[in-house]
Amino acid sequence: MVDHVAGENVNQVVDMGKGVPVHDTPGYELPLLLFGGFRTLIEQLHTRLAAEGHPDMRPAHGFAMQAVGVHGATASDIGRRLGVSKQAAGKTVDRLLAVGYAERADDPADARRKLVRLTPRGYDALARSAAIFDDLRAEWIATLGADRVRDMEAALRNVVPEETAFRLDATSWLGTP
Repeated sequence: MVDHVAGENVNQVVDMGKGVPVHDTPGYELPLLLFGGFRTLIEQLHTRLAAEGHPDMRPAHGFAMQAVGVHGATASDIGRRLGVSKQAAGKTVDRLLAVGYAERADDPADARRKLVRLTPRGYDALARSAAIFDDLRAEWIATLGADRVRDMEAALRNVVPEETAFRLDATSWLGTP
């Protein structure tokens, strides 16, 4: 891992000279490269979303809006789906309300509960995100080739357990949304 300000190796855990064959890369690079790919795609997505009318959209908002779902959800439901406390979910919901991606509504099944629902602006942001992700994948295909991208996706499906592949609770271990 490199400190991009100072340009120095800051990985204090691994000594490159011990136990790593010269013909192979150290194991810690795999998660960093996967995260780097994820971060690159997310940063490109948000640059394009900002240009398309969603400058307030943040990565955590996408996770939270997915947790809201098409039928709406309570703050407790959102917190459970994201793996954060009800209070943390409430703060995220407040931010989604403030930027116009969600609204609160009465729950038709229980008058005591309030549902969080996506607004047309929220649905627009998600629809644009899906289209941009398709464009970004196409850019990777143009750079790497279709077979390599499909092989990479297939390989990841083989090593990532199906039940965790599309979990929304990444924010619980990356930091609160």
